Amino acid sequence: MSIFRTKNLDAMVAGSRTGGGLKKVLGPMDLIMMGIGAIVGTGIFVLTGTGAVTAGPALTVSFIIAAIACGFAALCYAEFASSVPVAGSIYTYSYVTLGEIVAWMIGWDLLLEYGLATSTVAVGWSGYFQSLLKGIGIVLPEALRAAPGAIPGVNTVFNLPAFLIMMVLTFMLSLGVRESARVNNIMVAIKTGVVLLFICVGVFYVKPDNWTPFMPFGMGSVMSAAALVFFAFIGFDAVTSAAEEVKNPTRDLPIGIIGSLIVCTILYVLVSGIMTGIVPFPNFKGVDHPVSLALQYAGQDWVAGFVDLAAILGMSTVILVMAYGQTRILFAMSRDGLLPKKFSTVHPKYGTPYFATWMVGIIFGLIAAVVPLGVLAELVNIGTLAAFSLVSVAVIVLRKTRPDLPRAFRCPGVPIVPALAIIFCLALMSFLSWHTWVAFAIWLVLGLVVYFGYARSRSLLNKPS
Repeated sequence: MSIFRTKNLDAMVAGSRTGGGLKKVLGPMDLIMMGIGAIVGTGIFVLTGTGAVTAGPALTVSFIIAAIACGFAALCYAEFASSVPVAGSIYTYSYVTLGEIVAWMIGWDLLLEYGLATSTVAVGWSGYFQSLLKGIGIVLPEALRAAPGAIPGVNTVFNLPAFLIMMVLTFMLSLGVRESARVNNIMVAIKTGVVLLFICVGVFYVKPDNWTPFMPFGMGSVMSAAALVFFAFIGFDAVTSAAEEVKNPTRDLPIGIIGSLIVCTILYVLVSGIMTGIVPFPNFKGVDHPVSLALQYAGQDWVAGFVDLAAILGMSTVILVMAYGQTRILFAMSRDGLLPKKFSTVHPKYGTPYFATWMVGIIFGLIAAVVPLGVLAELVNIGTLAAFSLVSVAVIVLRKTRPDLPRAFRCPGVPIVPALAIIFCLALMSFLSWHTWVAFAIWLVLGLVVYFGYARSRSLLNKPS
């Protein structure tokens, strides 16, 4: 009954190859597209404006700092993914290295992170979608435009578009990962093409004077912006949740993790640099469509319309991949006995955790519809940074406890690289607001209550082998 008991790694890997019922249908390009699908969305189409107001033209540096923190963590994730190709991401990795209580808490943390990420992005999707509808003369009734109190002076009750997009994407996920991956790949190809179109058109309208002063508010503001735009990189870790549905996980998972992160970092730096070169950074204040604004400044309204469409597609893929990641973590925790067995039931026809998928969609669809989510980006960030720190610790531990374990990909520079990941993540966490820390602490305390009241006694590790 020790709360630090660990699972047998060899038995877990063997079980993932023979049981579980999840279909192995994904290849390396599917994983890269999944990572890009989860990363390129709200961060590039919405948060770049807020980040520009915070850091000025040095927003490019903020993105690089956030990418470095993610890069160190990504190398740790890649080693684990190639060594422990089992569903559940960092939850599973923690279970075999740091013990059950740590795995439970980080799994509990990820449920909040992924769930609120889908809700937050669904609200952003709703805003862009309603803007697109308004352009063709369709305006929703006030009561169905947003959550209660989300729009000052407007009697809003329910964010109908946010709820509906959650239901549509949940339906897709429930039908199978191969079908979802195909739709994701198409949408990712379109939105990446539009981002490249923005870069190719916008670069000719850059005025270098707009980059002066480059760092108007000092390094502290650059770090604050990095902590904020870190949200833009969330998603590559969701690739590891697909471990049991990958044809060749030991090779393909590291490719998907690192490849998607590299592509997205290049896109973010180029887009943020061109944006702040076209528009003086103070003009982004209060703007929720900064990329479109830059094109309007350049007089290229025809491209701005494509950007709005790409934003809708981009946010759709983020919701799709984050919801996918959450259902697989629920699946893994349920299979271990820590959550009700219903969450790990696989549909006999579609090969998906059907019940878990619909529970995630309905619950977080309703949250998106009725709760104003103005501060949730920070709450999602702190959960992700905690997860990244923990996977870095776990890599060091596993190198000591299982040096014999076959590793198709080895994180370079252990323990220095994992230590740098921890330092960068903790540094970014320190720039988050105190109320974010309080909300995070409350969620973790609630997790402890559930663990000791339900999960600990029902863990499969209590049963004789």
